[in-house]
Amino acid sequence: MDDKHMQIGEVAARTELSLRTIRHYEETGLVLPSARSQGGFRLYTEADVARLMVIRRMKPLGFSLDEMRDLLEATERLDSGDALDAAERNDLLCRVRTYERAASEQVDKLRVQLSRAEDFAATLRTRLEHDASIAPS
Repeated sequence: MDDKHMQIGEVAARTELSLRTIRHYEETGLVLPSARSQGGFRLYTEADVARLMVIRRMKPLGFSLDEMRDLLEATERLDSGDALDAAERNDLLCRVRTYERAASEQVDKLRVQLSRAEDFAATLRTRLEHDASIAPS
């Protein structure tokens, strides 16, 4: 194994994803190991890790596997260095922009949920502090 390739355990540690999750993403075709060792171990590159990190960031925002695949395909096409005509480039950028908007909307919803959760925790804390101050000694 050379310095460019990592085994699945190292990838799992770096991405904070379980081995099972990484294998699931392989089964669904989202992330395929770039190579296999002579012993058959999955080998991943930095590009594979970057792809897994995109997936890891999309999952808690509620994106489906198909949406993850679509975004990854669009960004890889944009990053490929291949000559793109204006229409294809605009289409790819439009797809990425759609995901950016959806992610931003989800972040806004999560901020509201977090604020409500913080208010609720503060209400409970206040209740406990109040009850503790009037409890008989």
